[in-house]
Amino acid sequence: MKARVTVTLKNGVLDPQGKAIEGALKSLGVDGIGSVRQGKVFDLELSGDDKAAAEAAIKAACDKLLANTVVENYRIELL
Repeated sequence: MKARVTVTLKNGVLDPQGKAIEGALKSLGVDGIGSVRQGKVFDLELSGDDKAAAEAAIKAACDKLLANTVVENYRIELL
């Protein structure tokens, strides 16, 4: 089974890396970009085919390591 975890900063948390990317895009002449917020994506391969157990394991991984839940949200997709 495969899963994808997308981690993004919570609304209201400053994103200096996103601002730097936004500025770089403007300096490269890319128009029409209002703002940029960056995040991270983890693609995971899991053994077994129990979706409930997989989601529980991934949630534990996110809470313990993959996301800083004080300032980040995460979304789990089973693929």
